[in-house]
Amino acid sequence: MTNPLRERLIARIRETGPITVAAYMAECLADPADGYYMGGDPFGAAGDFVTAPEVSQMFGELIGAWTLALWYRIGAPDPIRLVELGPGRGTLMADFLRVASLDAAFLKAASLHLVEISPALKARQAETLNGAPLMPEWHDRFEDIPDGPVLVVANEFFDALPVHQFVRTETGWQERLVGLDGDGALAFVTGPTRLPDAAVPPSCRSAGVGAILETSPASTAVMTAIADRIVKDGGGALAIDYGHFRAAPGDTFQAIRGHAYADPLAEPGRADLTAHVDFEALAAAAEAAGAVAHSGLTQTDFLLKLGLIERAGRLGNGQEERVQNDIRDAVERLAGPDAMGHLFKVLAVTGPGILPEPFDSRPAAPHDPQE
Repeated sequence: MTNPLRERLIARIRETGPITVAAYMAECLADPADGYYMGGDPFGAAGDFVTAPEVSQMFGELIGAWTLALWYRIGAPDPIRLVELGPGRGTLMADFLRVASLDAAFLKAASLHLVEISPALKARQAETLNGAPLMPEWHDRFEDIPDGPVLVVANEFFDALPVHQFVRTETGWQERLVGLDGDGALAFVTGPTRLPDAAVPPSCRSAGVGAILETSPASTAVMTAIADRIVKDGGGALAIDYGHFRAAPGDTFQAIRGHAYADPLAEPGRADLTAHVDFEALAAAAEAAGAVAHSGLTQTDFLLKLGLIERAGRLGNGQEERVQNDIRDAVERLAGPDAMGHLFKVLAVTGPGILPEPFDSRPAAPHDPQE
């Protein structure tokens, strides 16, 4: 089967030389004609992957309850911009707004803003949120959100932002590129660009030859913009994604197609491309902008402290056995250490002087559970 995007990438590399992994990832996900996110719905059993909001309504409800509590903790500003980055099908926000509908003061103060580049997903979000208590406005970039305090939710957003990869050689960290092999197929090659020693995280400096180091300037740029806004206008942000608390060497660039891992170079634009999120880098970007980063919680910690078990018990009360089993399965998928629970980490960003629950009881020294 022909792949127009692959052919265009090969032609580009032949003409101008290998491209960065970040450039390749951006083209595969966001090419206007053939990008993965531009033409269809990749979520759910019929798609390529399932996100936490699709597992259970409990996830979006708990995120909604947390965000409402943060709004009151920062003084219940009116107006408030409620922002979701990469809203998927709109499922999380639909569940969020069901909780928000119980608070008339919040609904009066809030306007809803969705940051989404995919026309197909915008249409799906509009369908999901039809009749919701807040109707969304769509934006291509966070920077386009109207002025004022913001409450930002980013669930599985940062993992889809492009990463650069560097490989440890005898002479230092050199950038890994996407070029062509002897048969003219896409292949990884090592380029001449070197990562300055000062830019290598201390935890990665003893890595051996052949190790891979990933950086994501796109991710830190988005976090810097969010933190700048919070410092200037007030508000807070919540990021949940799979990744690590501290920078570490490792090749996490991966493709998912049909709920299975795939070769990231095999079918450009036809598989989801992601990389694990460096929460240490995100926290550092937020704090460099003058905000406060609250970290150290896995998704397990976060959801259980917010009352996942109690919410599951209320949902299952009086239901038939099949429904109760489904709810138990959802709890295990969301918070089980062998499912999403330990792989996914949580980061909150606020202005100075704000300590949101449950980060006010977070571990003294965050650590990465076994992934």
